[in-house]
Amino acid sequence: MISFSLSLIALVLGYLLYGRFVERVFGPDDRVTPAVAKADGVDFIVLPSWKIFMIQFLNIAGTGPIFGAIMGAQFGPAAYLWIVLGCIFAGAVHDYLSGMLSIRNGGANLPEIIGLYLGNVTKQVMLVFSVFLLMMVGAVFVFSPAKILGGIWEPAFFVDNLGPYVFWVVVVFIYYLIATMLPIDKIIGKIYPLFAFSLLFMAGALLVMLFVKQPDIPELWTGVSGPLLTTDKLFPCLFITIACGAISGFHATQTPLMARCVKHEKMARPMFYGAMITEGIVALIWATVAMYFFYDTPEPGYATIAGGEAIINDAPSIVNTICNEWLGVFGGILAMLGVVAAPITSGDTALRSCRLIIADFLHLEQRSIRRRLYVCVPLFAATMALLIWQMADPNGFKIIWGWFGWSNQTLSVFTLWAITVYLVRHRKNYFITLIPALFMTVVCTTYFFTEKTFSLPAEWTWTVAAVTLATALVWFVVWYRKETKQQ
Repeated sequence: MISFSLSLIALVLGYLLYGRFVERVFGPDDRVTPAVAKADGVDFIVLPSWKIFMIQFLNIAGTGPIFGAIMGAQFGPAAYLWIVLGCIFAGAVHDYLSGMLSIRNGGANLPEIIGLYLGNVTKQVMLVFSVFLLMMVGAVFVFSPAKILGGIWEPAFFVDNLGPYVFWVVVVFIYYLIATMLPIDKIIGKIYPLFAFSLLFMAGALLVMLFVKQPDIPELWTGVSGPLLTTDKLFPCLFITIACGAISGFHATQTPLMARCVKHEKMARPMFYGAMITEGIVALIWATVAMYFFYDTPEPGYATIAGGEAIINDAPSIVNTICNEWLGVFGGILAMLGVVAAPITSGDTALRSCRLIIADFLHLEQRSIRRRLYVCVPLFAATMALLIWQMADPNGFKIIWGWFGWSNQTLSVFTLWAITVYLVRHRKNYFITLIPALFMTVVCTTYFFTEKTFSLPAEWTWTVAAVTLATALVWFVVWYRKETKQQ
């Protein structure tokens, strides 16, 4: 628990100290924001600061910092280091600066921002990449809550004639369509703060229980006594497994939603940097809860809880089991809300972002419902087709989720490089994003070649990592010299 306590303090200090430093590097000012200059009553709307924070937190969090942290805890205390260092120096910087660049560019979506600083070809690639990523988010975050709800109750007519879970899939998709179509303050602005509060309350209750129970879990300086519960390589797999809570490219697709609602630039640090630090705290709490479940001594948690050993690799079931065990009936309700409502809300904001990205590319204004339908109908049809394939293939969810994890982190690579180019061109301290950009480039490239594509042995991992780092450094130095000469 000492490592956990120190990590918790480090995250708070990271927001207070490094967050303020990053804010000074960027330099927010008093210029008119898109929420005021382009107000349309649909997507560009001034919202209160507290509401933006809560919506932003739920948009970027969902179940990501819960499920990812639980599975990442199988790597032992190393998860603490990645959550703390990744969140402070990479994830929160990524979220804050991508949000500020969106504000500075009229509420621009991620592909537009990348196009501005990495070129039109990269923009087109990232446009397709972002749309597919967001569709995958919509698909994977329909099936998991539908499966849970279907296990509780489902009309017999749908089960007998269309198969299991179809009823809840249809219900969730109808909600998606409504939430994606309506102005952001109608559904998202009203119910998201409540869901965000429930996730924060659940994390707070578990934090209290951790200090009450004081589990005997591994510390950073002692390591894990005995074998880890995963055979995956620490590098690069840990850095893909724990995305939300450390750094996640998906966040950069969500920040423009709230960037279009910010009244003053100087209000943005708590909303973007602060929301990411909050997500890191939630991930830290769940990683520690999972440490108890996996590694507590003299007996791990799964050995002392009925049915625990059977769900070691089932993150949603671990959430339900721990919450029921530690928090009782109320905790079970919170857990159910988390594993059902959170992915649904992540899915609908993903599809809303996708609608805006496509609309901006096609230059379709979104003030009228008819023009919103032009984008939503084919978008939802394509997402539904992806979902049908996923449900028909026994390994469909696993395949989509695996590629989603890699795509998510790869998106952060392009975002970090785009921000680095901006900082260089405006003669600002570019090292705050250059170092995370280099690291995530190495992580994603190494994971792609050694895990997803060729399944290379461990000795090849560091060779691929070294070659990738050298290539990225040479590319940046050559570009930097050319850029500075032009300036």
